[in-house]
Amino acid sequence: MRSIVRWLVAASACVWASQAGAAWHEARSKHFIIYSDDNPKNLRVFAEKLERFDGAFRHLRKMEDPDLTDAGRVTIFLLPDDDALERLMRSQVIRGVYTTRASGSYAFVPRNSGRSLTFDSSSSTSVEKTSLDTDAIFFHEYTHHLQLQDWSGVMPMWVREGFAEFFATAEVDARGNVTIGKFPSYRSQEIYFGSGLSAEELVAADYASLNRYEGVDLYGRSWLLTHFLSVSGQRPGQLNRYLEGIEQGLNPRDAARSAFGDLKTLSRDVNNYLKPRSFLAFTVNEKAIPIGEIAVRPLTRGAEKMLDVMIRSKLGMERTNAPRIAADARRLAASHGDDPFVQVALAEAEYDAENYAAAAAAADRALGADPNQVHALIYKGRAEMKLAAVKGAAADWARIRTWFTRANKLDTENAEALMLYYDSYAESRQPLTRNAVDALLYAADLAPRDRELRLKAVRQLLAENRLKEARDRFVPAAFETHTNTGWRNGAQAVLDAIDSGNGTKAAKLLDTAVKSANDG
Repeated sequence: MRSIVRWLVAASACVWASQAGAAWHEARSKHFIIYSDDNPKNLRVFAEKLERFDGAFRHLRKMEDPDLTDAGRVTIFLLPDDDALERLMRSQVIRGVYTTRASGSYAFVPRNSGRSLTFDSSSSTSVEKTSLDTDAIFFHEYTHHLQLQDWSGVMPMWVREGFAEFFATAEVDARGNVTIGKFPSYRSQEIYFGSGLSAEELVAADYASLNRYEGVDLYGRSWLLTHFLSVSGQRPGQLNRYLEGIEQGLNPRDAARSAFGDLKTLSRDVNNYLKPRSFLAFTVNEKAIPIGEIAVRPLTRGAEKMLDVMIRSKLGMERTNAPRIAADARRLAASHGDDPFVQVALAEAEYDAENYAAAAAAADRALGADPNQVHALIYKGRAEMKLAAVKGAAADWARIRTWFTRANKLDTENAEALMLYYDSYAESRQPLTRNAVDALLYAADLAPRDRELRLKAVRQLLAENRLKEARDRFVPAAFETHTNTGWRNGAQAVLDAIDSGNGTKAAKLLDTAVKSANDG
């Protein structure tokens, strides 16, 4: 569900070249902030398409749609093409990236895509090719973004990826109608001719034993199983019973047997469902999904120049590359001291490079141009927290916290400001206040996709022996996608300790599991 970026790579000083004479624009809608060097009309059309998809998803899931501040919107960098993303990621197979944390959610996708993905067996001449376009890439990742907001229980990998693929094939027509659930033609090879990964193997949720090709096939076969259980009408309620069984402590295979019955029969039924090669899809009428206002504006010249730096910072490049990014930022920002966008990007780059005094100075310049710049307030506070370690007892922690409280007053839904307010007590080794704990828990509510923040909230609740709340918050992390067997075993031990009423033991086990996962 949380597709946290897993590719920490070095990047060149410039990851793309803008089209000749093309100006960069920002589109701002209810759920998105989009940067692109396409013309404003095309950018508006793209933003409308994304809003239509969001509306269709919420309509089908009967999902709430609260008002968002900038902190809750997904920021999208619409790169010119596949080549730009390749240069950024140093990879020819990655077609889109989504990363999320308390500071925000970011997507990096090519404006024009469709190049084939190639998986070479390396030991034979057989090659599998599929075509994956920009819409499918983004819709898949944005489904992950919405899943934790909509679903807070257990979600094994096949369910997460199956639903993401189910929505990835969405099509938005010229009138704004959205069709959901179509067959993913870019997965046809693995669905029809892949490794034969069965429904029985999927619901058992033992992914550690999958080989390379089964790992690729998992996405297509998960789509098939999800479509069968959700659309065919043959097994109503069984998927929910399966998930409830896991949440109640059954291992996935036993939960599957309890919910689905004989698993070989399930596999046979799913394969039979595939044979007609015709799958039901749903169309949501455009009248059911109003999109709201979309504002498009050109970026300043300084902001255009800093976008490259900003993208590399938001991706979270390797720390060894941070000094290079900061040097680029310094050079580009030199003639734009009064541009708050530029100075905030510089503050972030300097902070990542551990140049904390320079980061604070850049934040000051941003605040001088715009006293209400939330990100400048946050980076001013972040930098001063690091500088306080040098001052020791002489540090003015009350003053440092004012940067975060000011940011919170300007944007009450900014999880990062709340999290940092809580963190300031650990950094200062001062006793926690009730306000600090409440700030942490609300931050975790606002940014449920940030795994580290979620676990920090669980740890705090365990320390207070608030076991039911701790368990409810921990369950999604315990069964999340892309974890190894060691984490899953450790997480189960934490759940067992919570269920036995031993919060102290659960906290120690959580610390061990987190350390083991980080070391691994």
